[in-house]
Amino acid sequence: MKDSYGRTIDYMRISITDRCNLRCRYCMPEGIEVIPMEDLLTFEEIVEVCTQAALLGIKKLKVTGGEPLVRRGAPSLIGMLKKIPGIEDVTLTTNGVFLKKYLNELLENGLRSVNISLDTRDEKVYQSITGRDDFSMVMEGIEAAVGAGMKVKINTVLLEQCNAEEWPGMLELARKYPVDVRFIEIMPIGMGRNYRGVSNSELIKKLKEKYPSMKKDDRIHGNGPAKYYTIPGFLGSVGVISAMHGKFCDQCNRIRMSAQGEIKPCLCYGNAVDVRKVLRSYEKKDVQRKEALCRVLEEAIIKKPQAHCFEKREEITENKKMVSIGG
Repeated sequence: MKDSYGRTIDYMRISITDRCNLRCRYCMPEGIEVIPMEDLLTFEEIVEVCTQAALLGIKKLKVTGGEPLVRRGAPSLIGMLKKIPGIEDVTLTTNGVFLKKYLNELLENGLRSVNISLDTRDEKVYQSITGRDDFSMVMEGIEAAVGAGMKVKINTVLLEQCNAEEWPGMLELARKYPVDVRFIEIMPIGMGRNYRGVSNSELIKKLKEKYPSMKKDDRIHGNGPAKYYTIPGFLGSVGVISAMHGKFCDQCNRIRMSAQGEIKPCLCYGNAVDVRKVLRSYEKKDVQRKEALCRVLEEAIIKKPQAHCFEKREEITENKKMVSIGG
C-alpha cells in the first residue's frame, strides 16, 4: 500500500515487550515503569494484525522490544510470523545477552537474520552504559550467530558523553567477522533528548582518514536506510544510519507497532492508531473484526507524515520513552 506521498509501505517493526534486562542510560535507565502484561498484545493478536497488514502489502517484519527475548516464547512467535502468507522476511533486534541461549530455538523457527545492539567493546564502558556486566554473553551470542551462518548486523549508537571514541574497537568486529557494523545517530526521543550524539558525517571523515581505501558499497544489505562501505581486508562492512544528518524520509517504507498495539506512522510524532481497541472490541469470529483492523492499518499508513522534525525539537510531539514505542 502507498501512503499519501506515494511511498510504498511494506515494512513493519513490531515491539513485543517494553521490558529489558539491561538499563542503558539513553534508553531505559533504572526506575522506569513497565506496562502490565495484560495490556500487551498476545502473540495470537500480533499474528492477526500482521496477517491483515500482509494483505495491505506489508512484506517484511522486524521483531523488537524492549528486549524481545525476555518475553517467554519469543522464538515461537518468529515461526508464527514466518508462516503468514505474503510475509517474505522476519528479522529480530536484540541486545544479544540471551542470543546464544535461544539461538537453536530461533533457528528452528526460521530466523536467519539478527540485529545486535552493542555500543562498545570495552567491558567497563559497556557496564557504564548498560548498568550490567553482560558483555561476554553478548560476544558469545555474536560468535554463535555468525558460526550458525546467520546474517548479523551490529548496531552502535555513539554518544559524546559515553562512547564517542569507541568506533575503532567496534570496527574490529567487521574486520574479524562477516558482519555489518552500523553506526546509528541517536534521535531526540525519550531519554535520548538528554544526550548529544556523534554526527555520522563527522564519523565518515574519520573513517576515510583512517581507511583511505574505504569504498562505498551499493549492495542491498537489508530493509532499512543504511549506507554501507567496504574496507580492504575486512570480512564485514561498515554502515551508517543518519536520521539527524542525512534525512531519508522520502524513502521511508515503515510503520511501527508498540507492544500495546499502537500503530505509529513516524517516531517523531505522538499520533498513533489503536489496534488493541479493535481486537478487544470484537469477537474473534466477528466478520467486522478484520474490516476494522484493515481500516485502522490503512489509517496509520495514510497518516504517515512527509518527514520527521527531529532538527526542530520544539515541533516533536512524541513524549513517550523509546522503550515504550519500540525501536
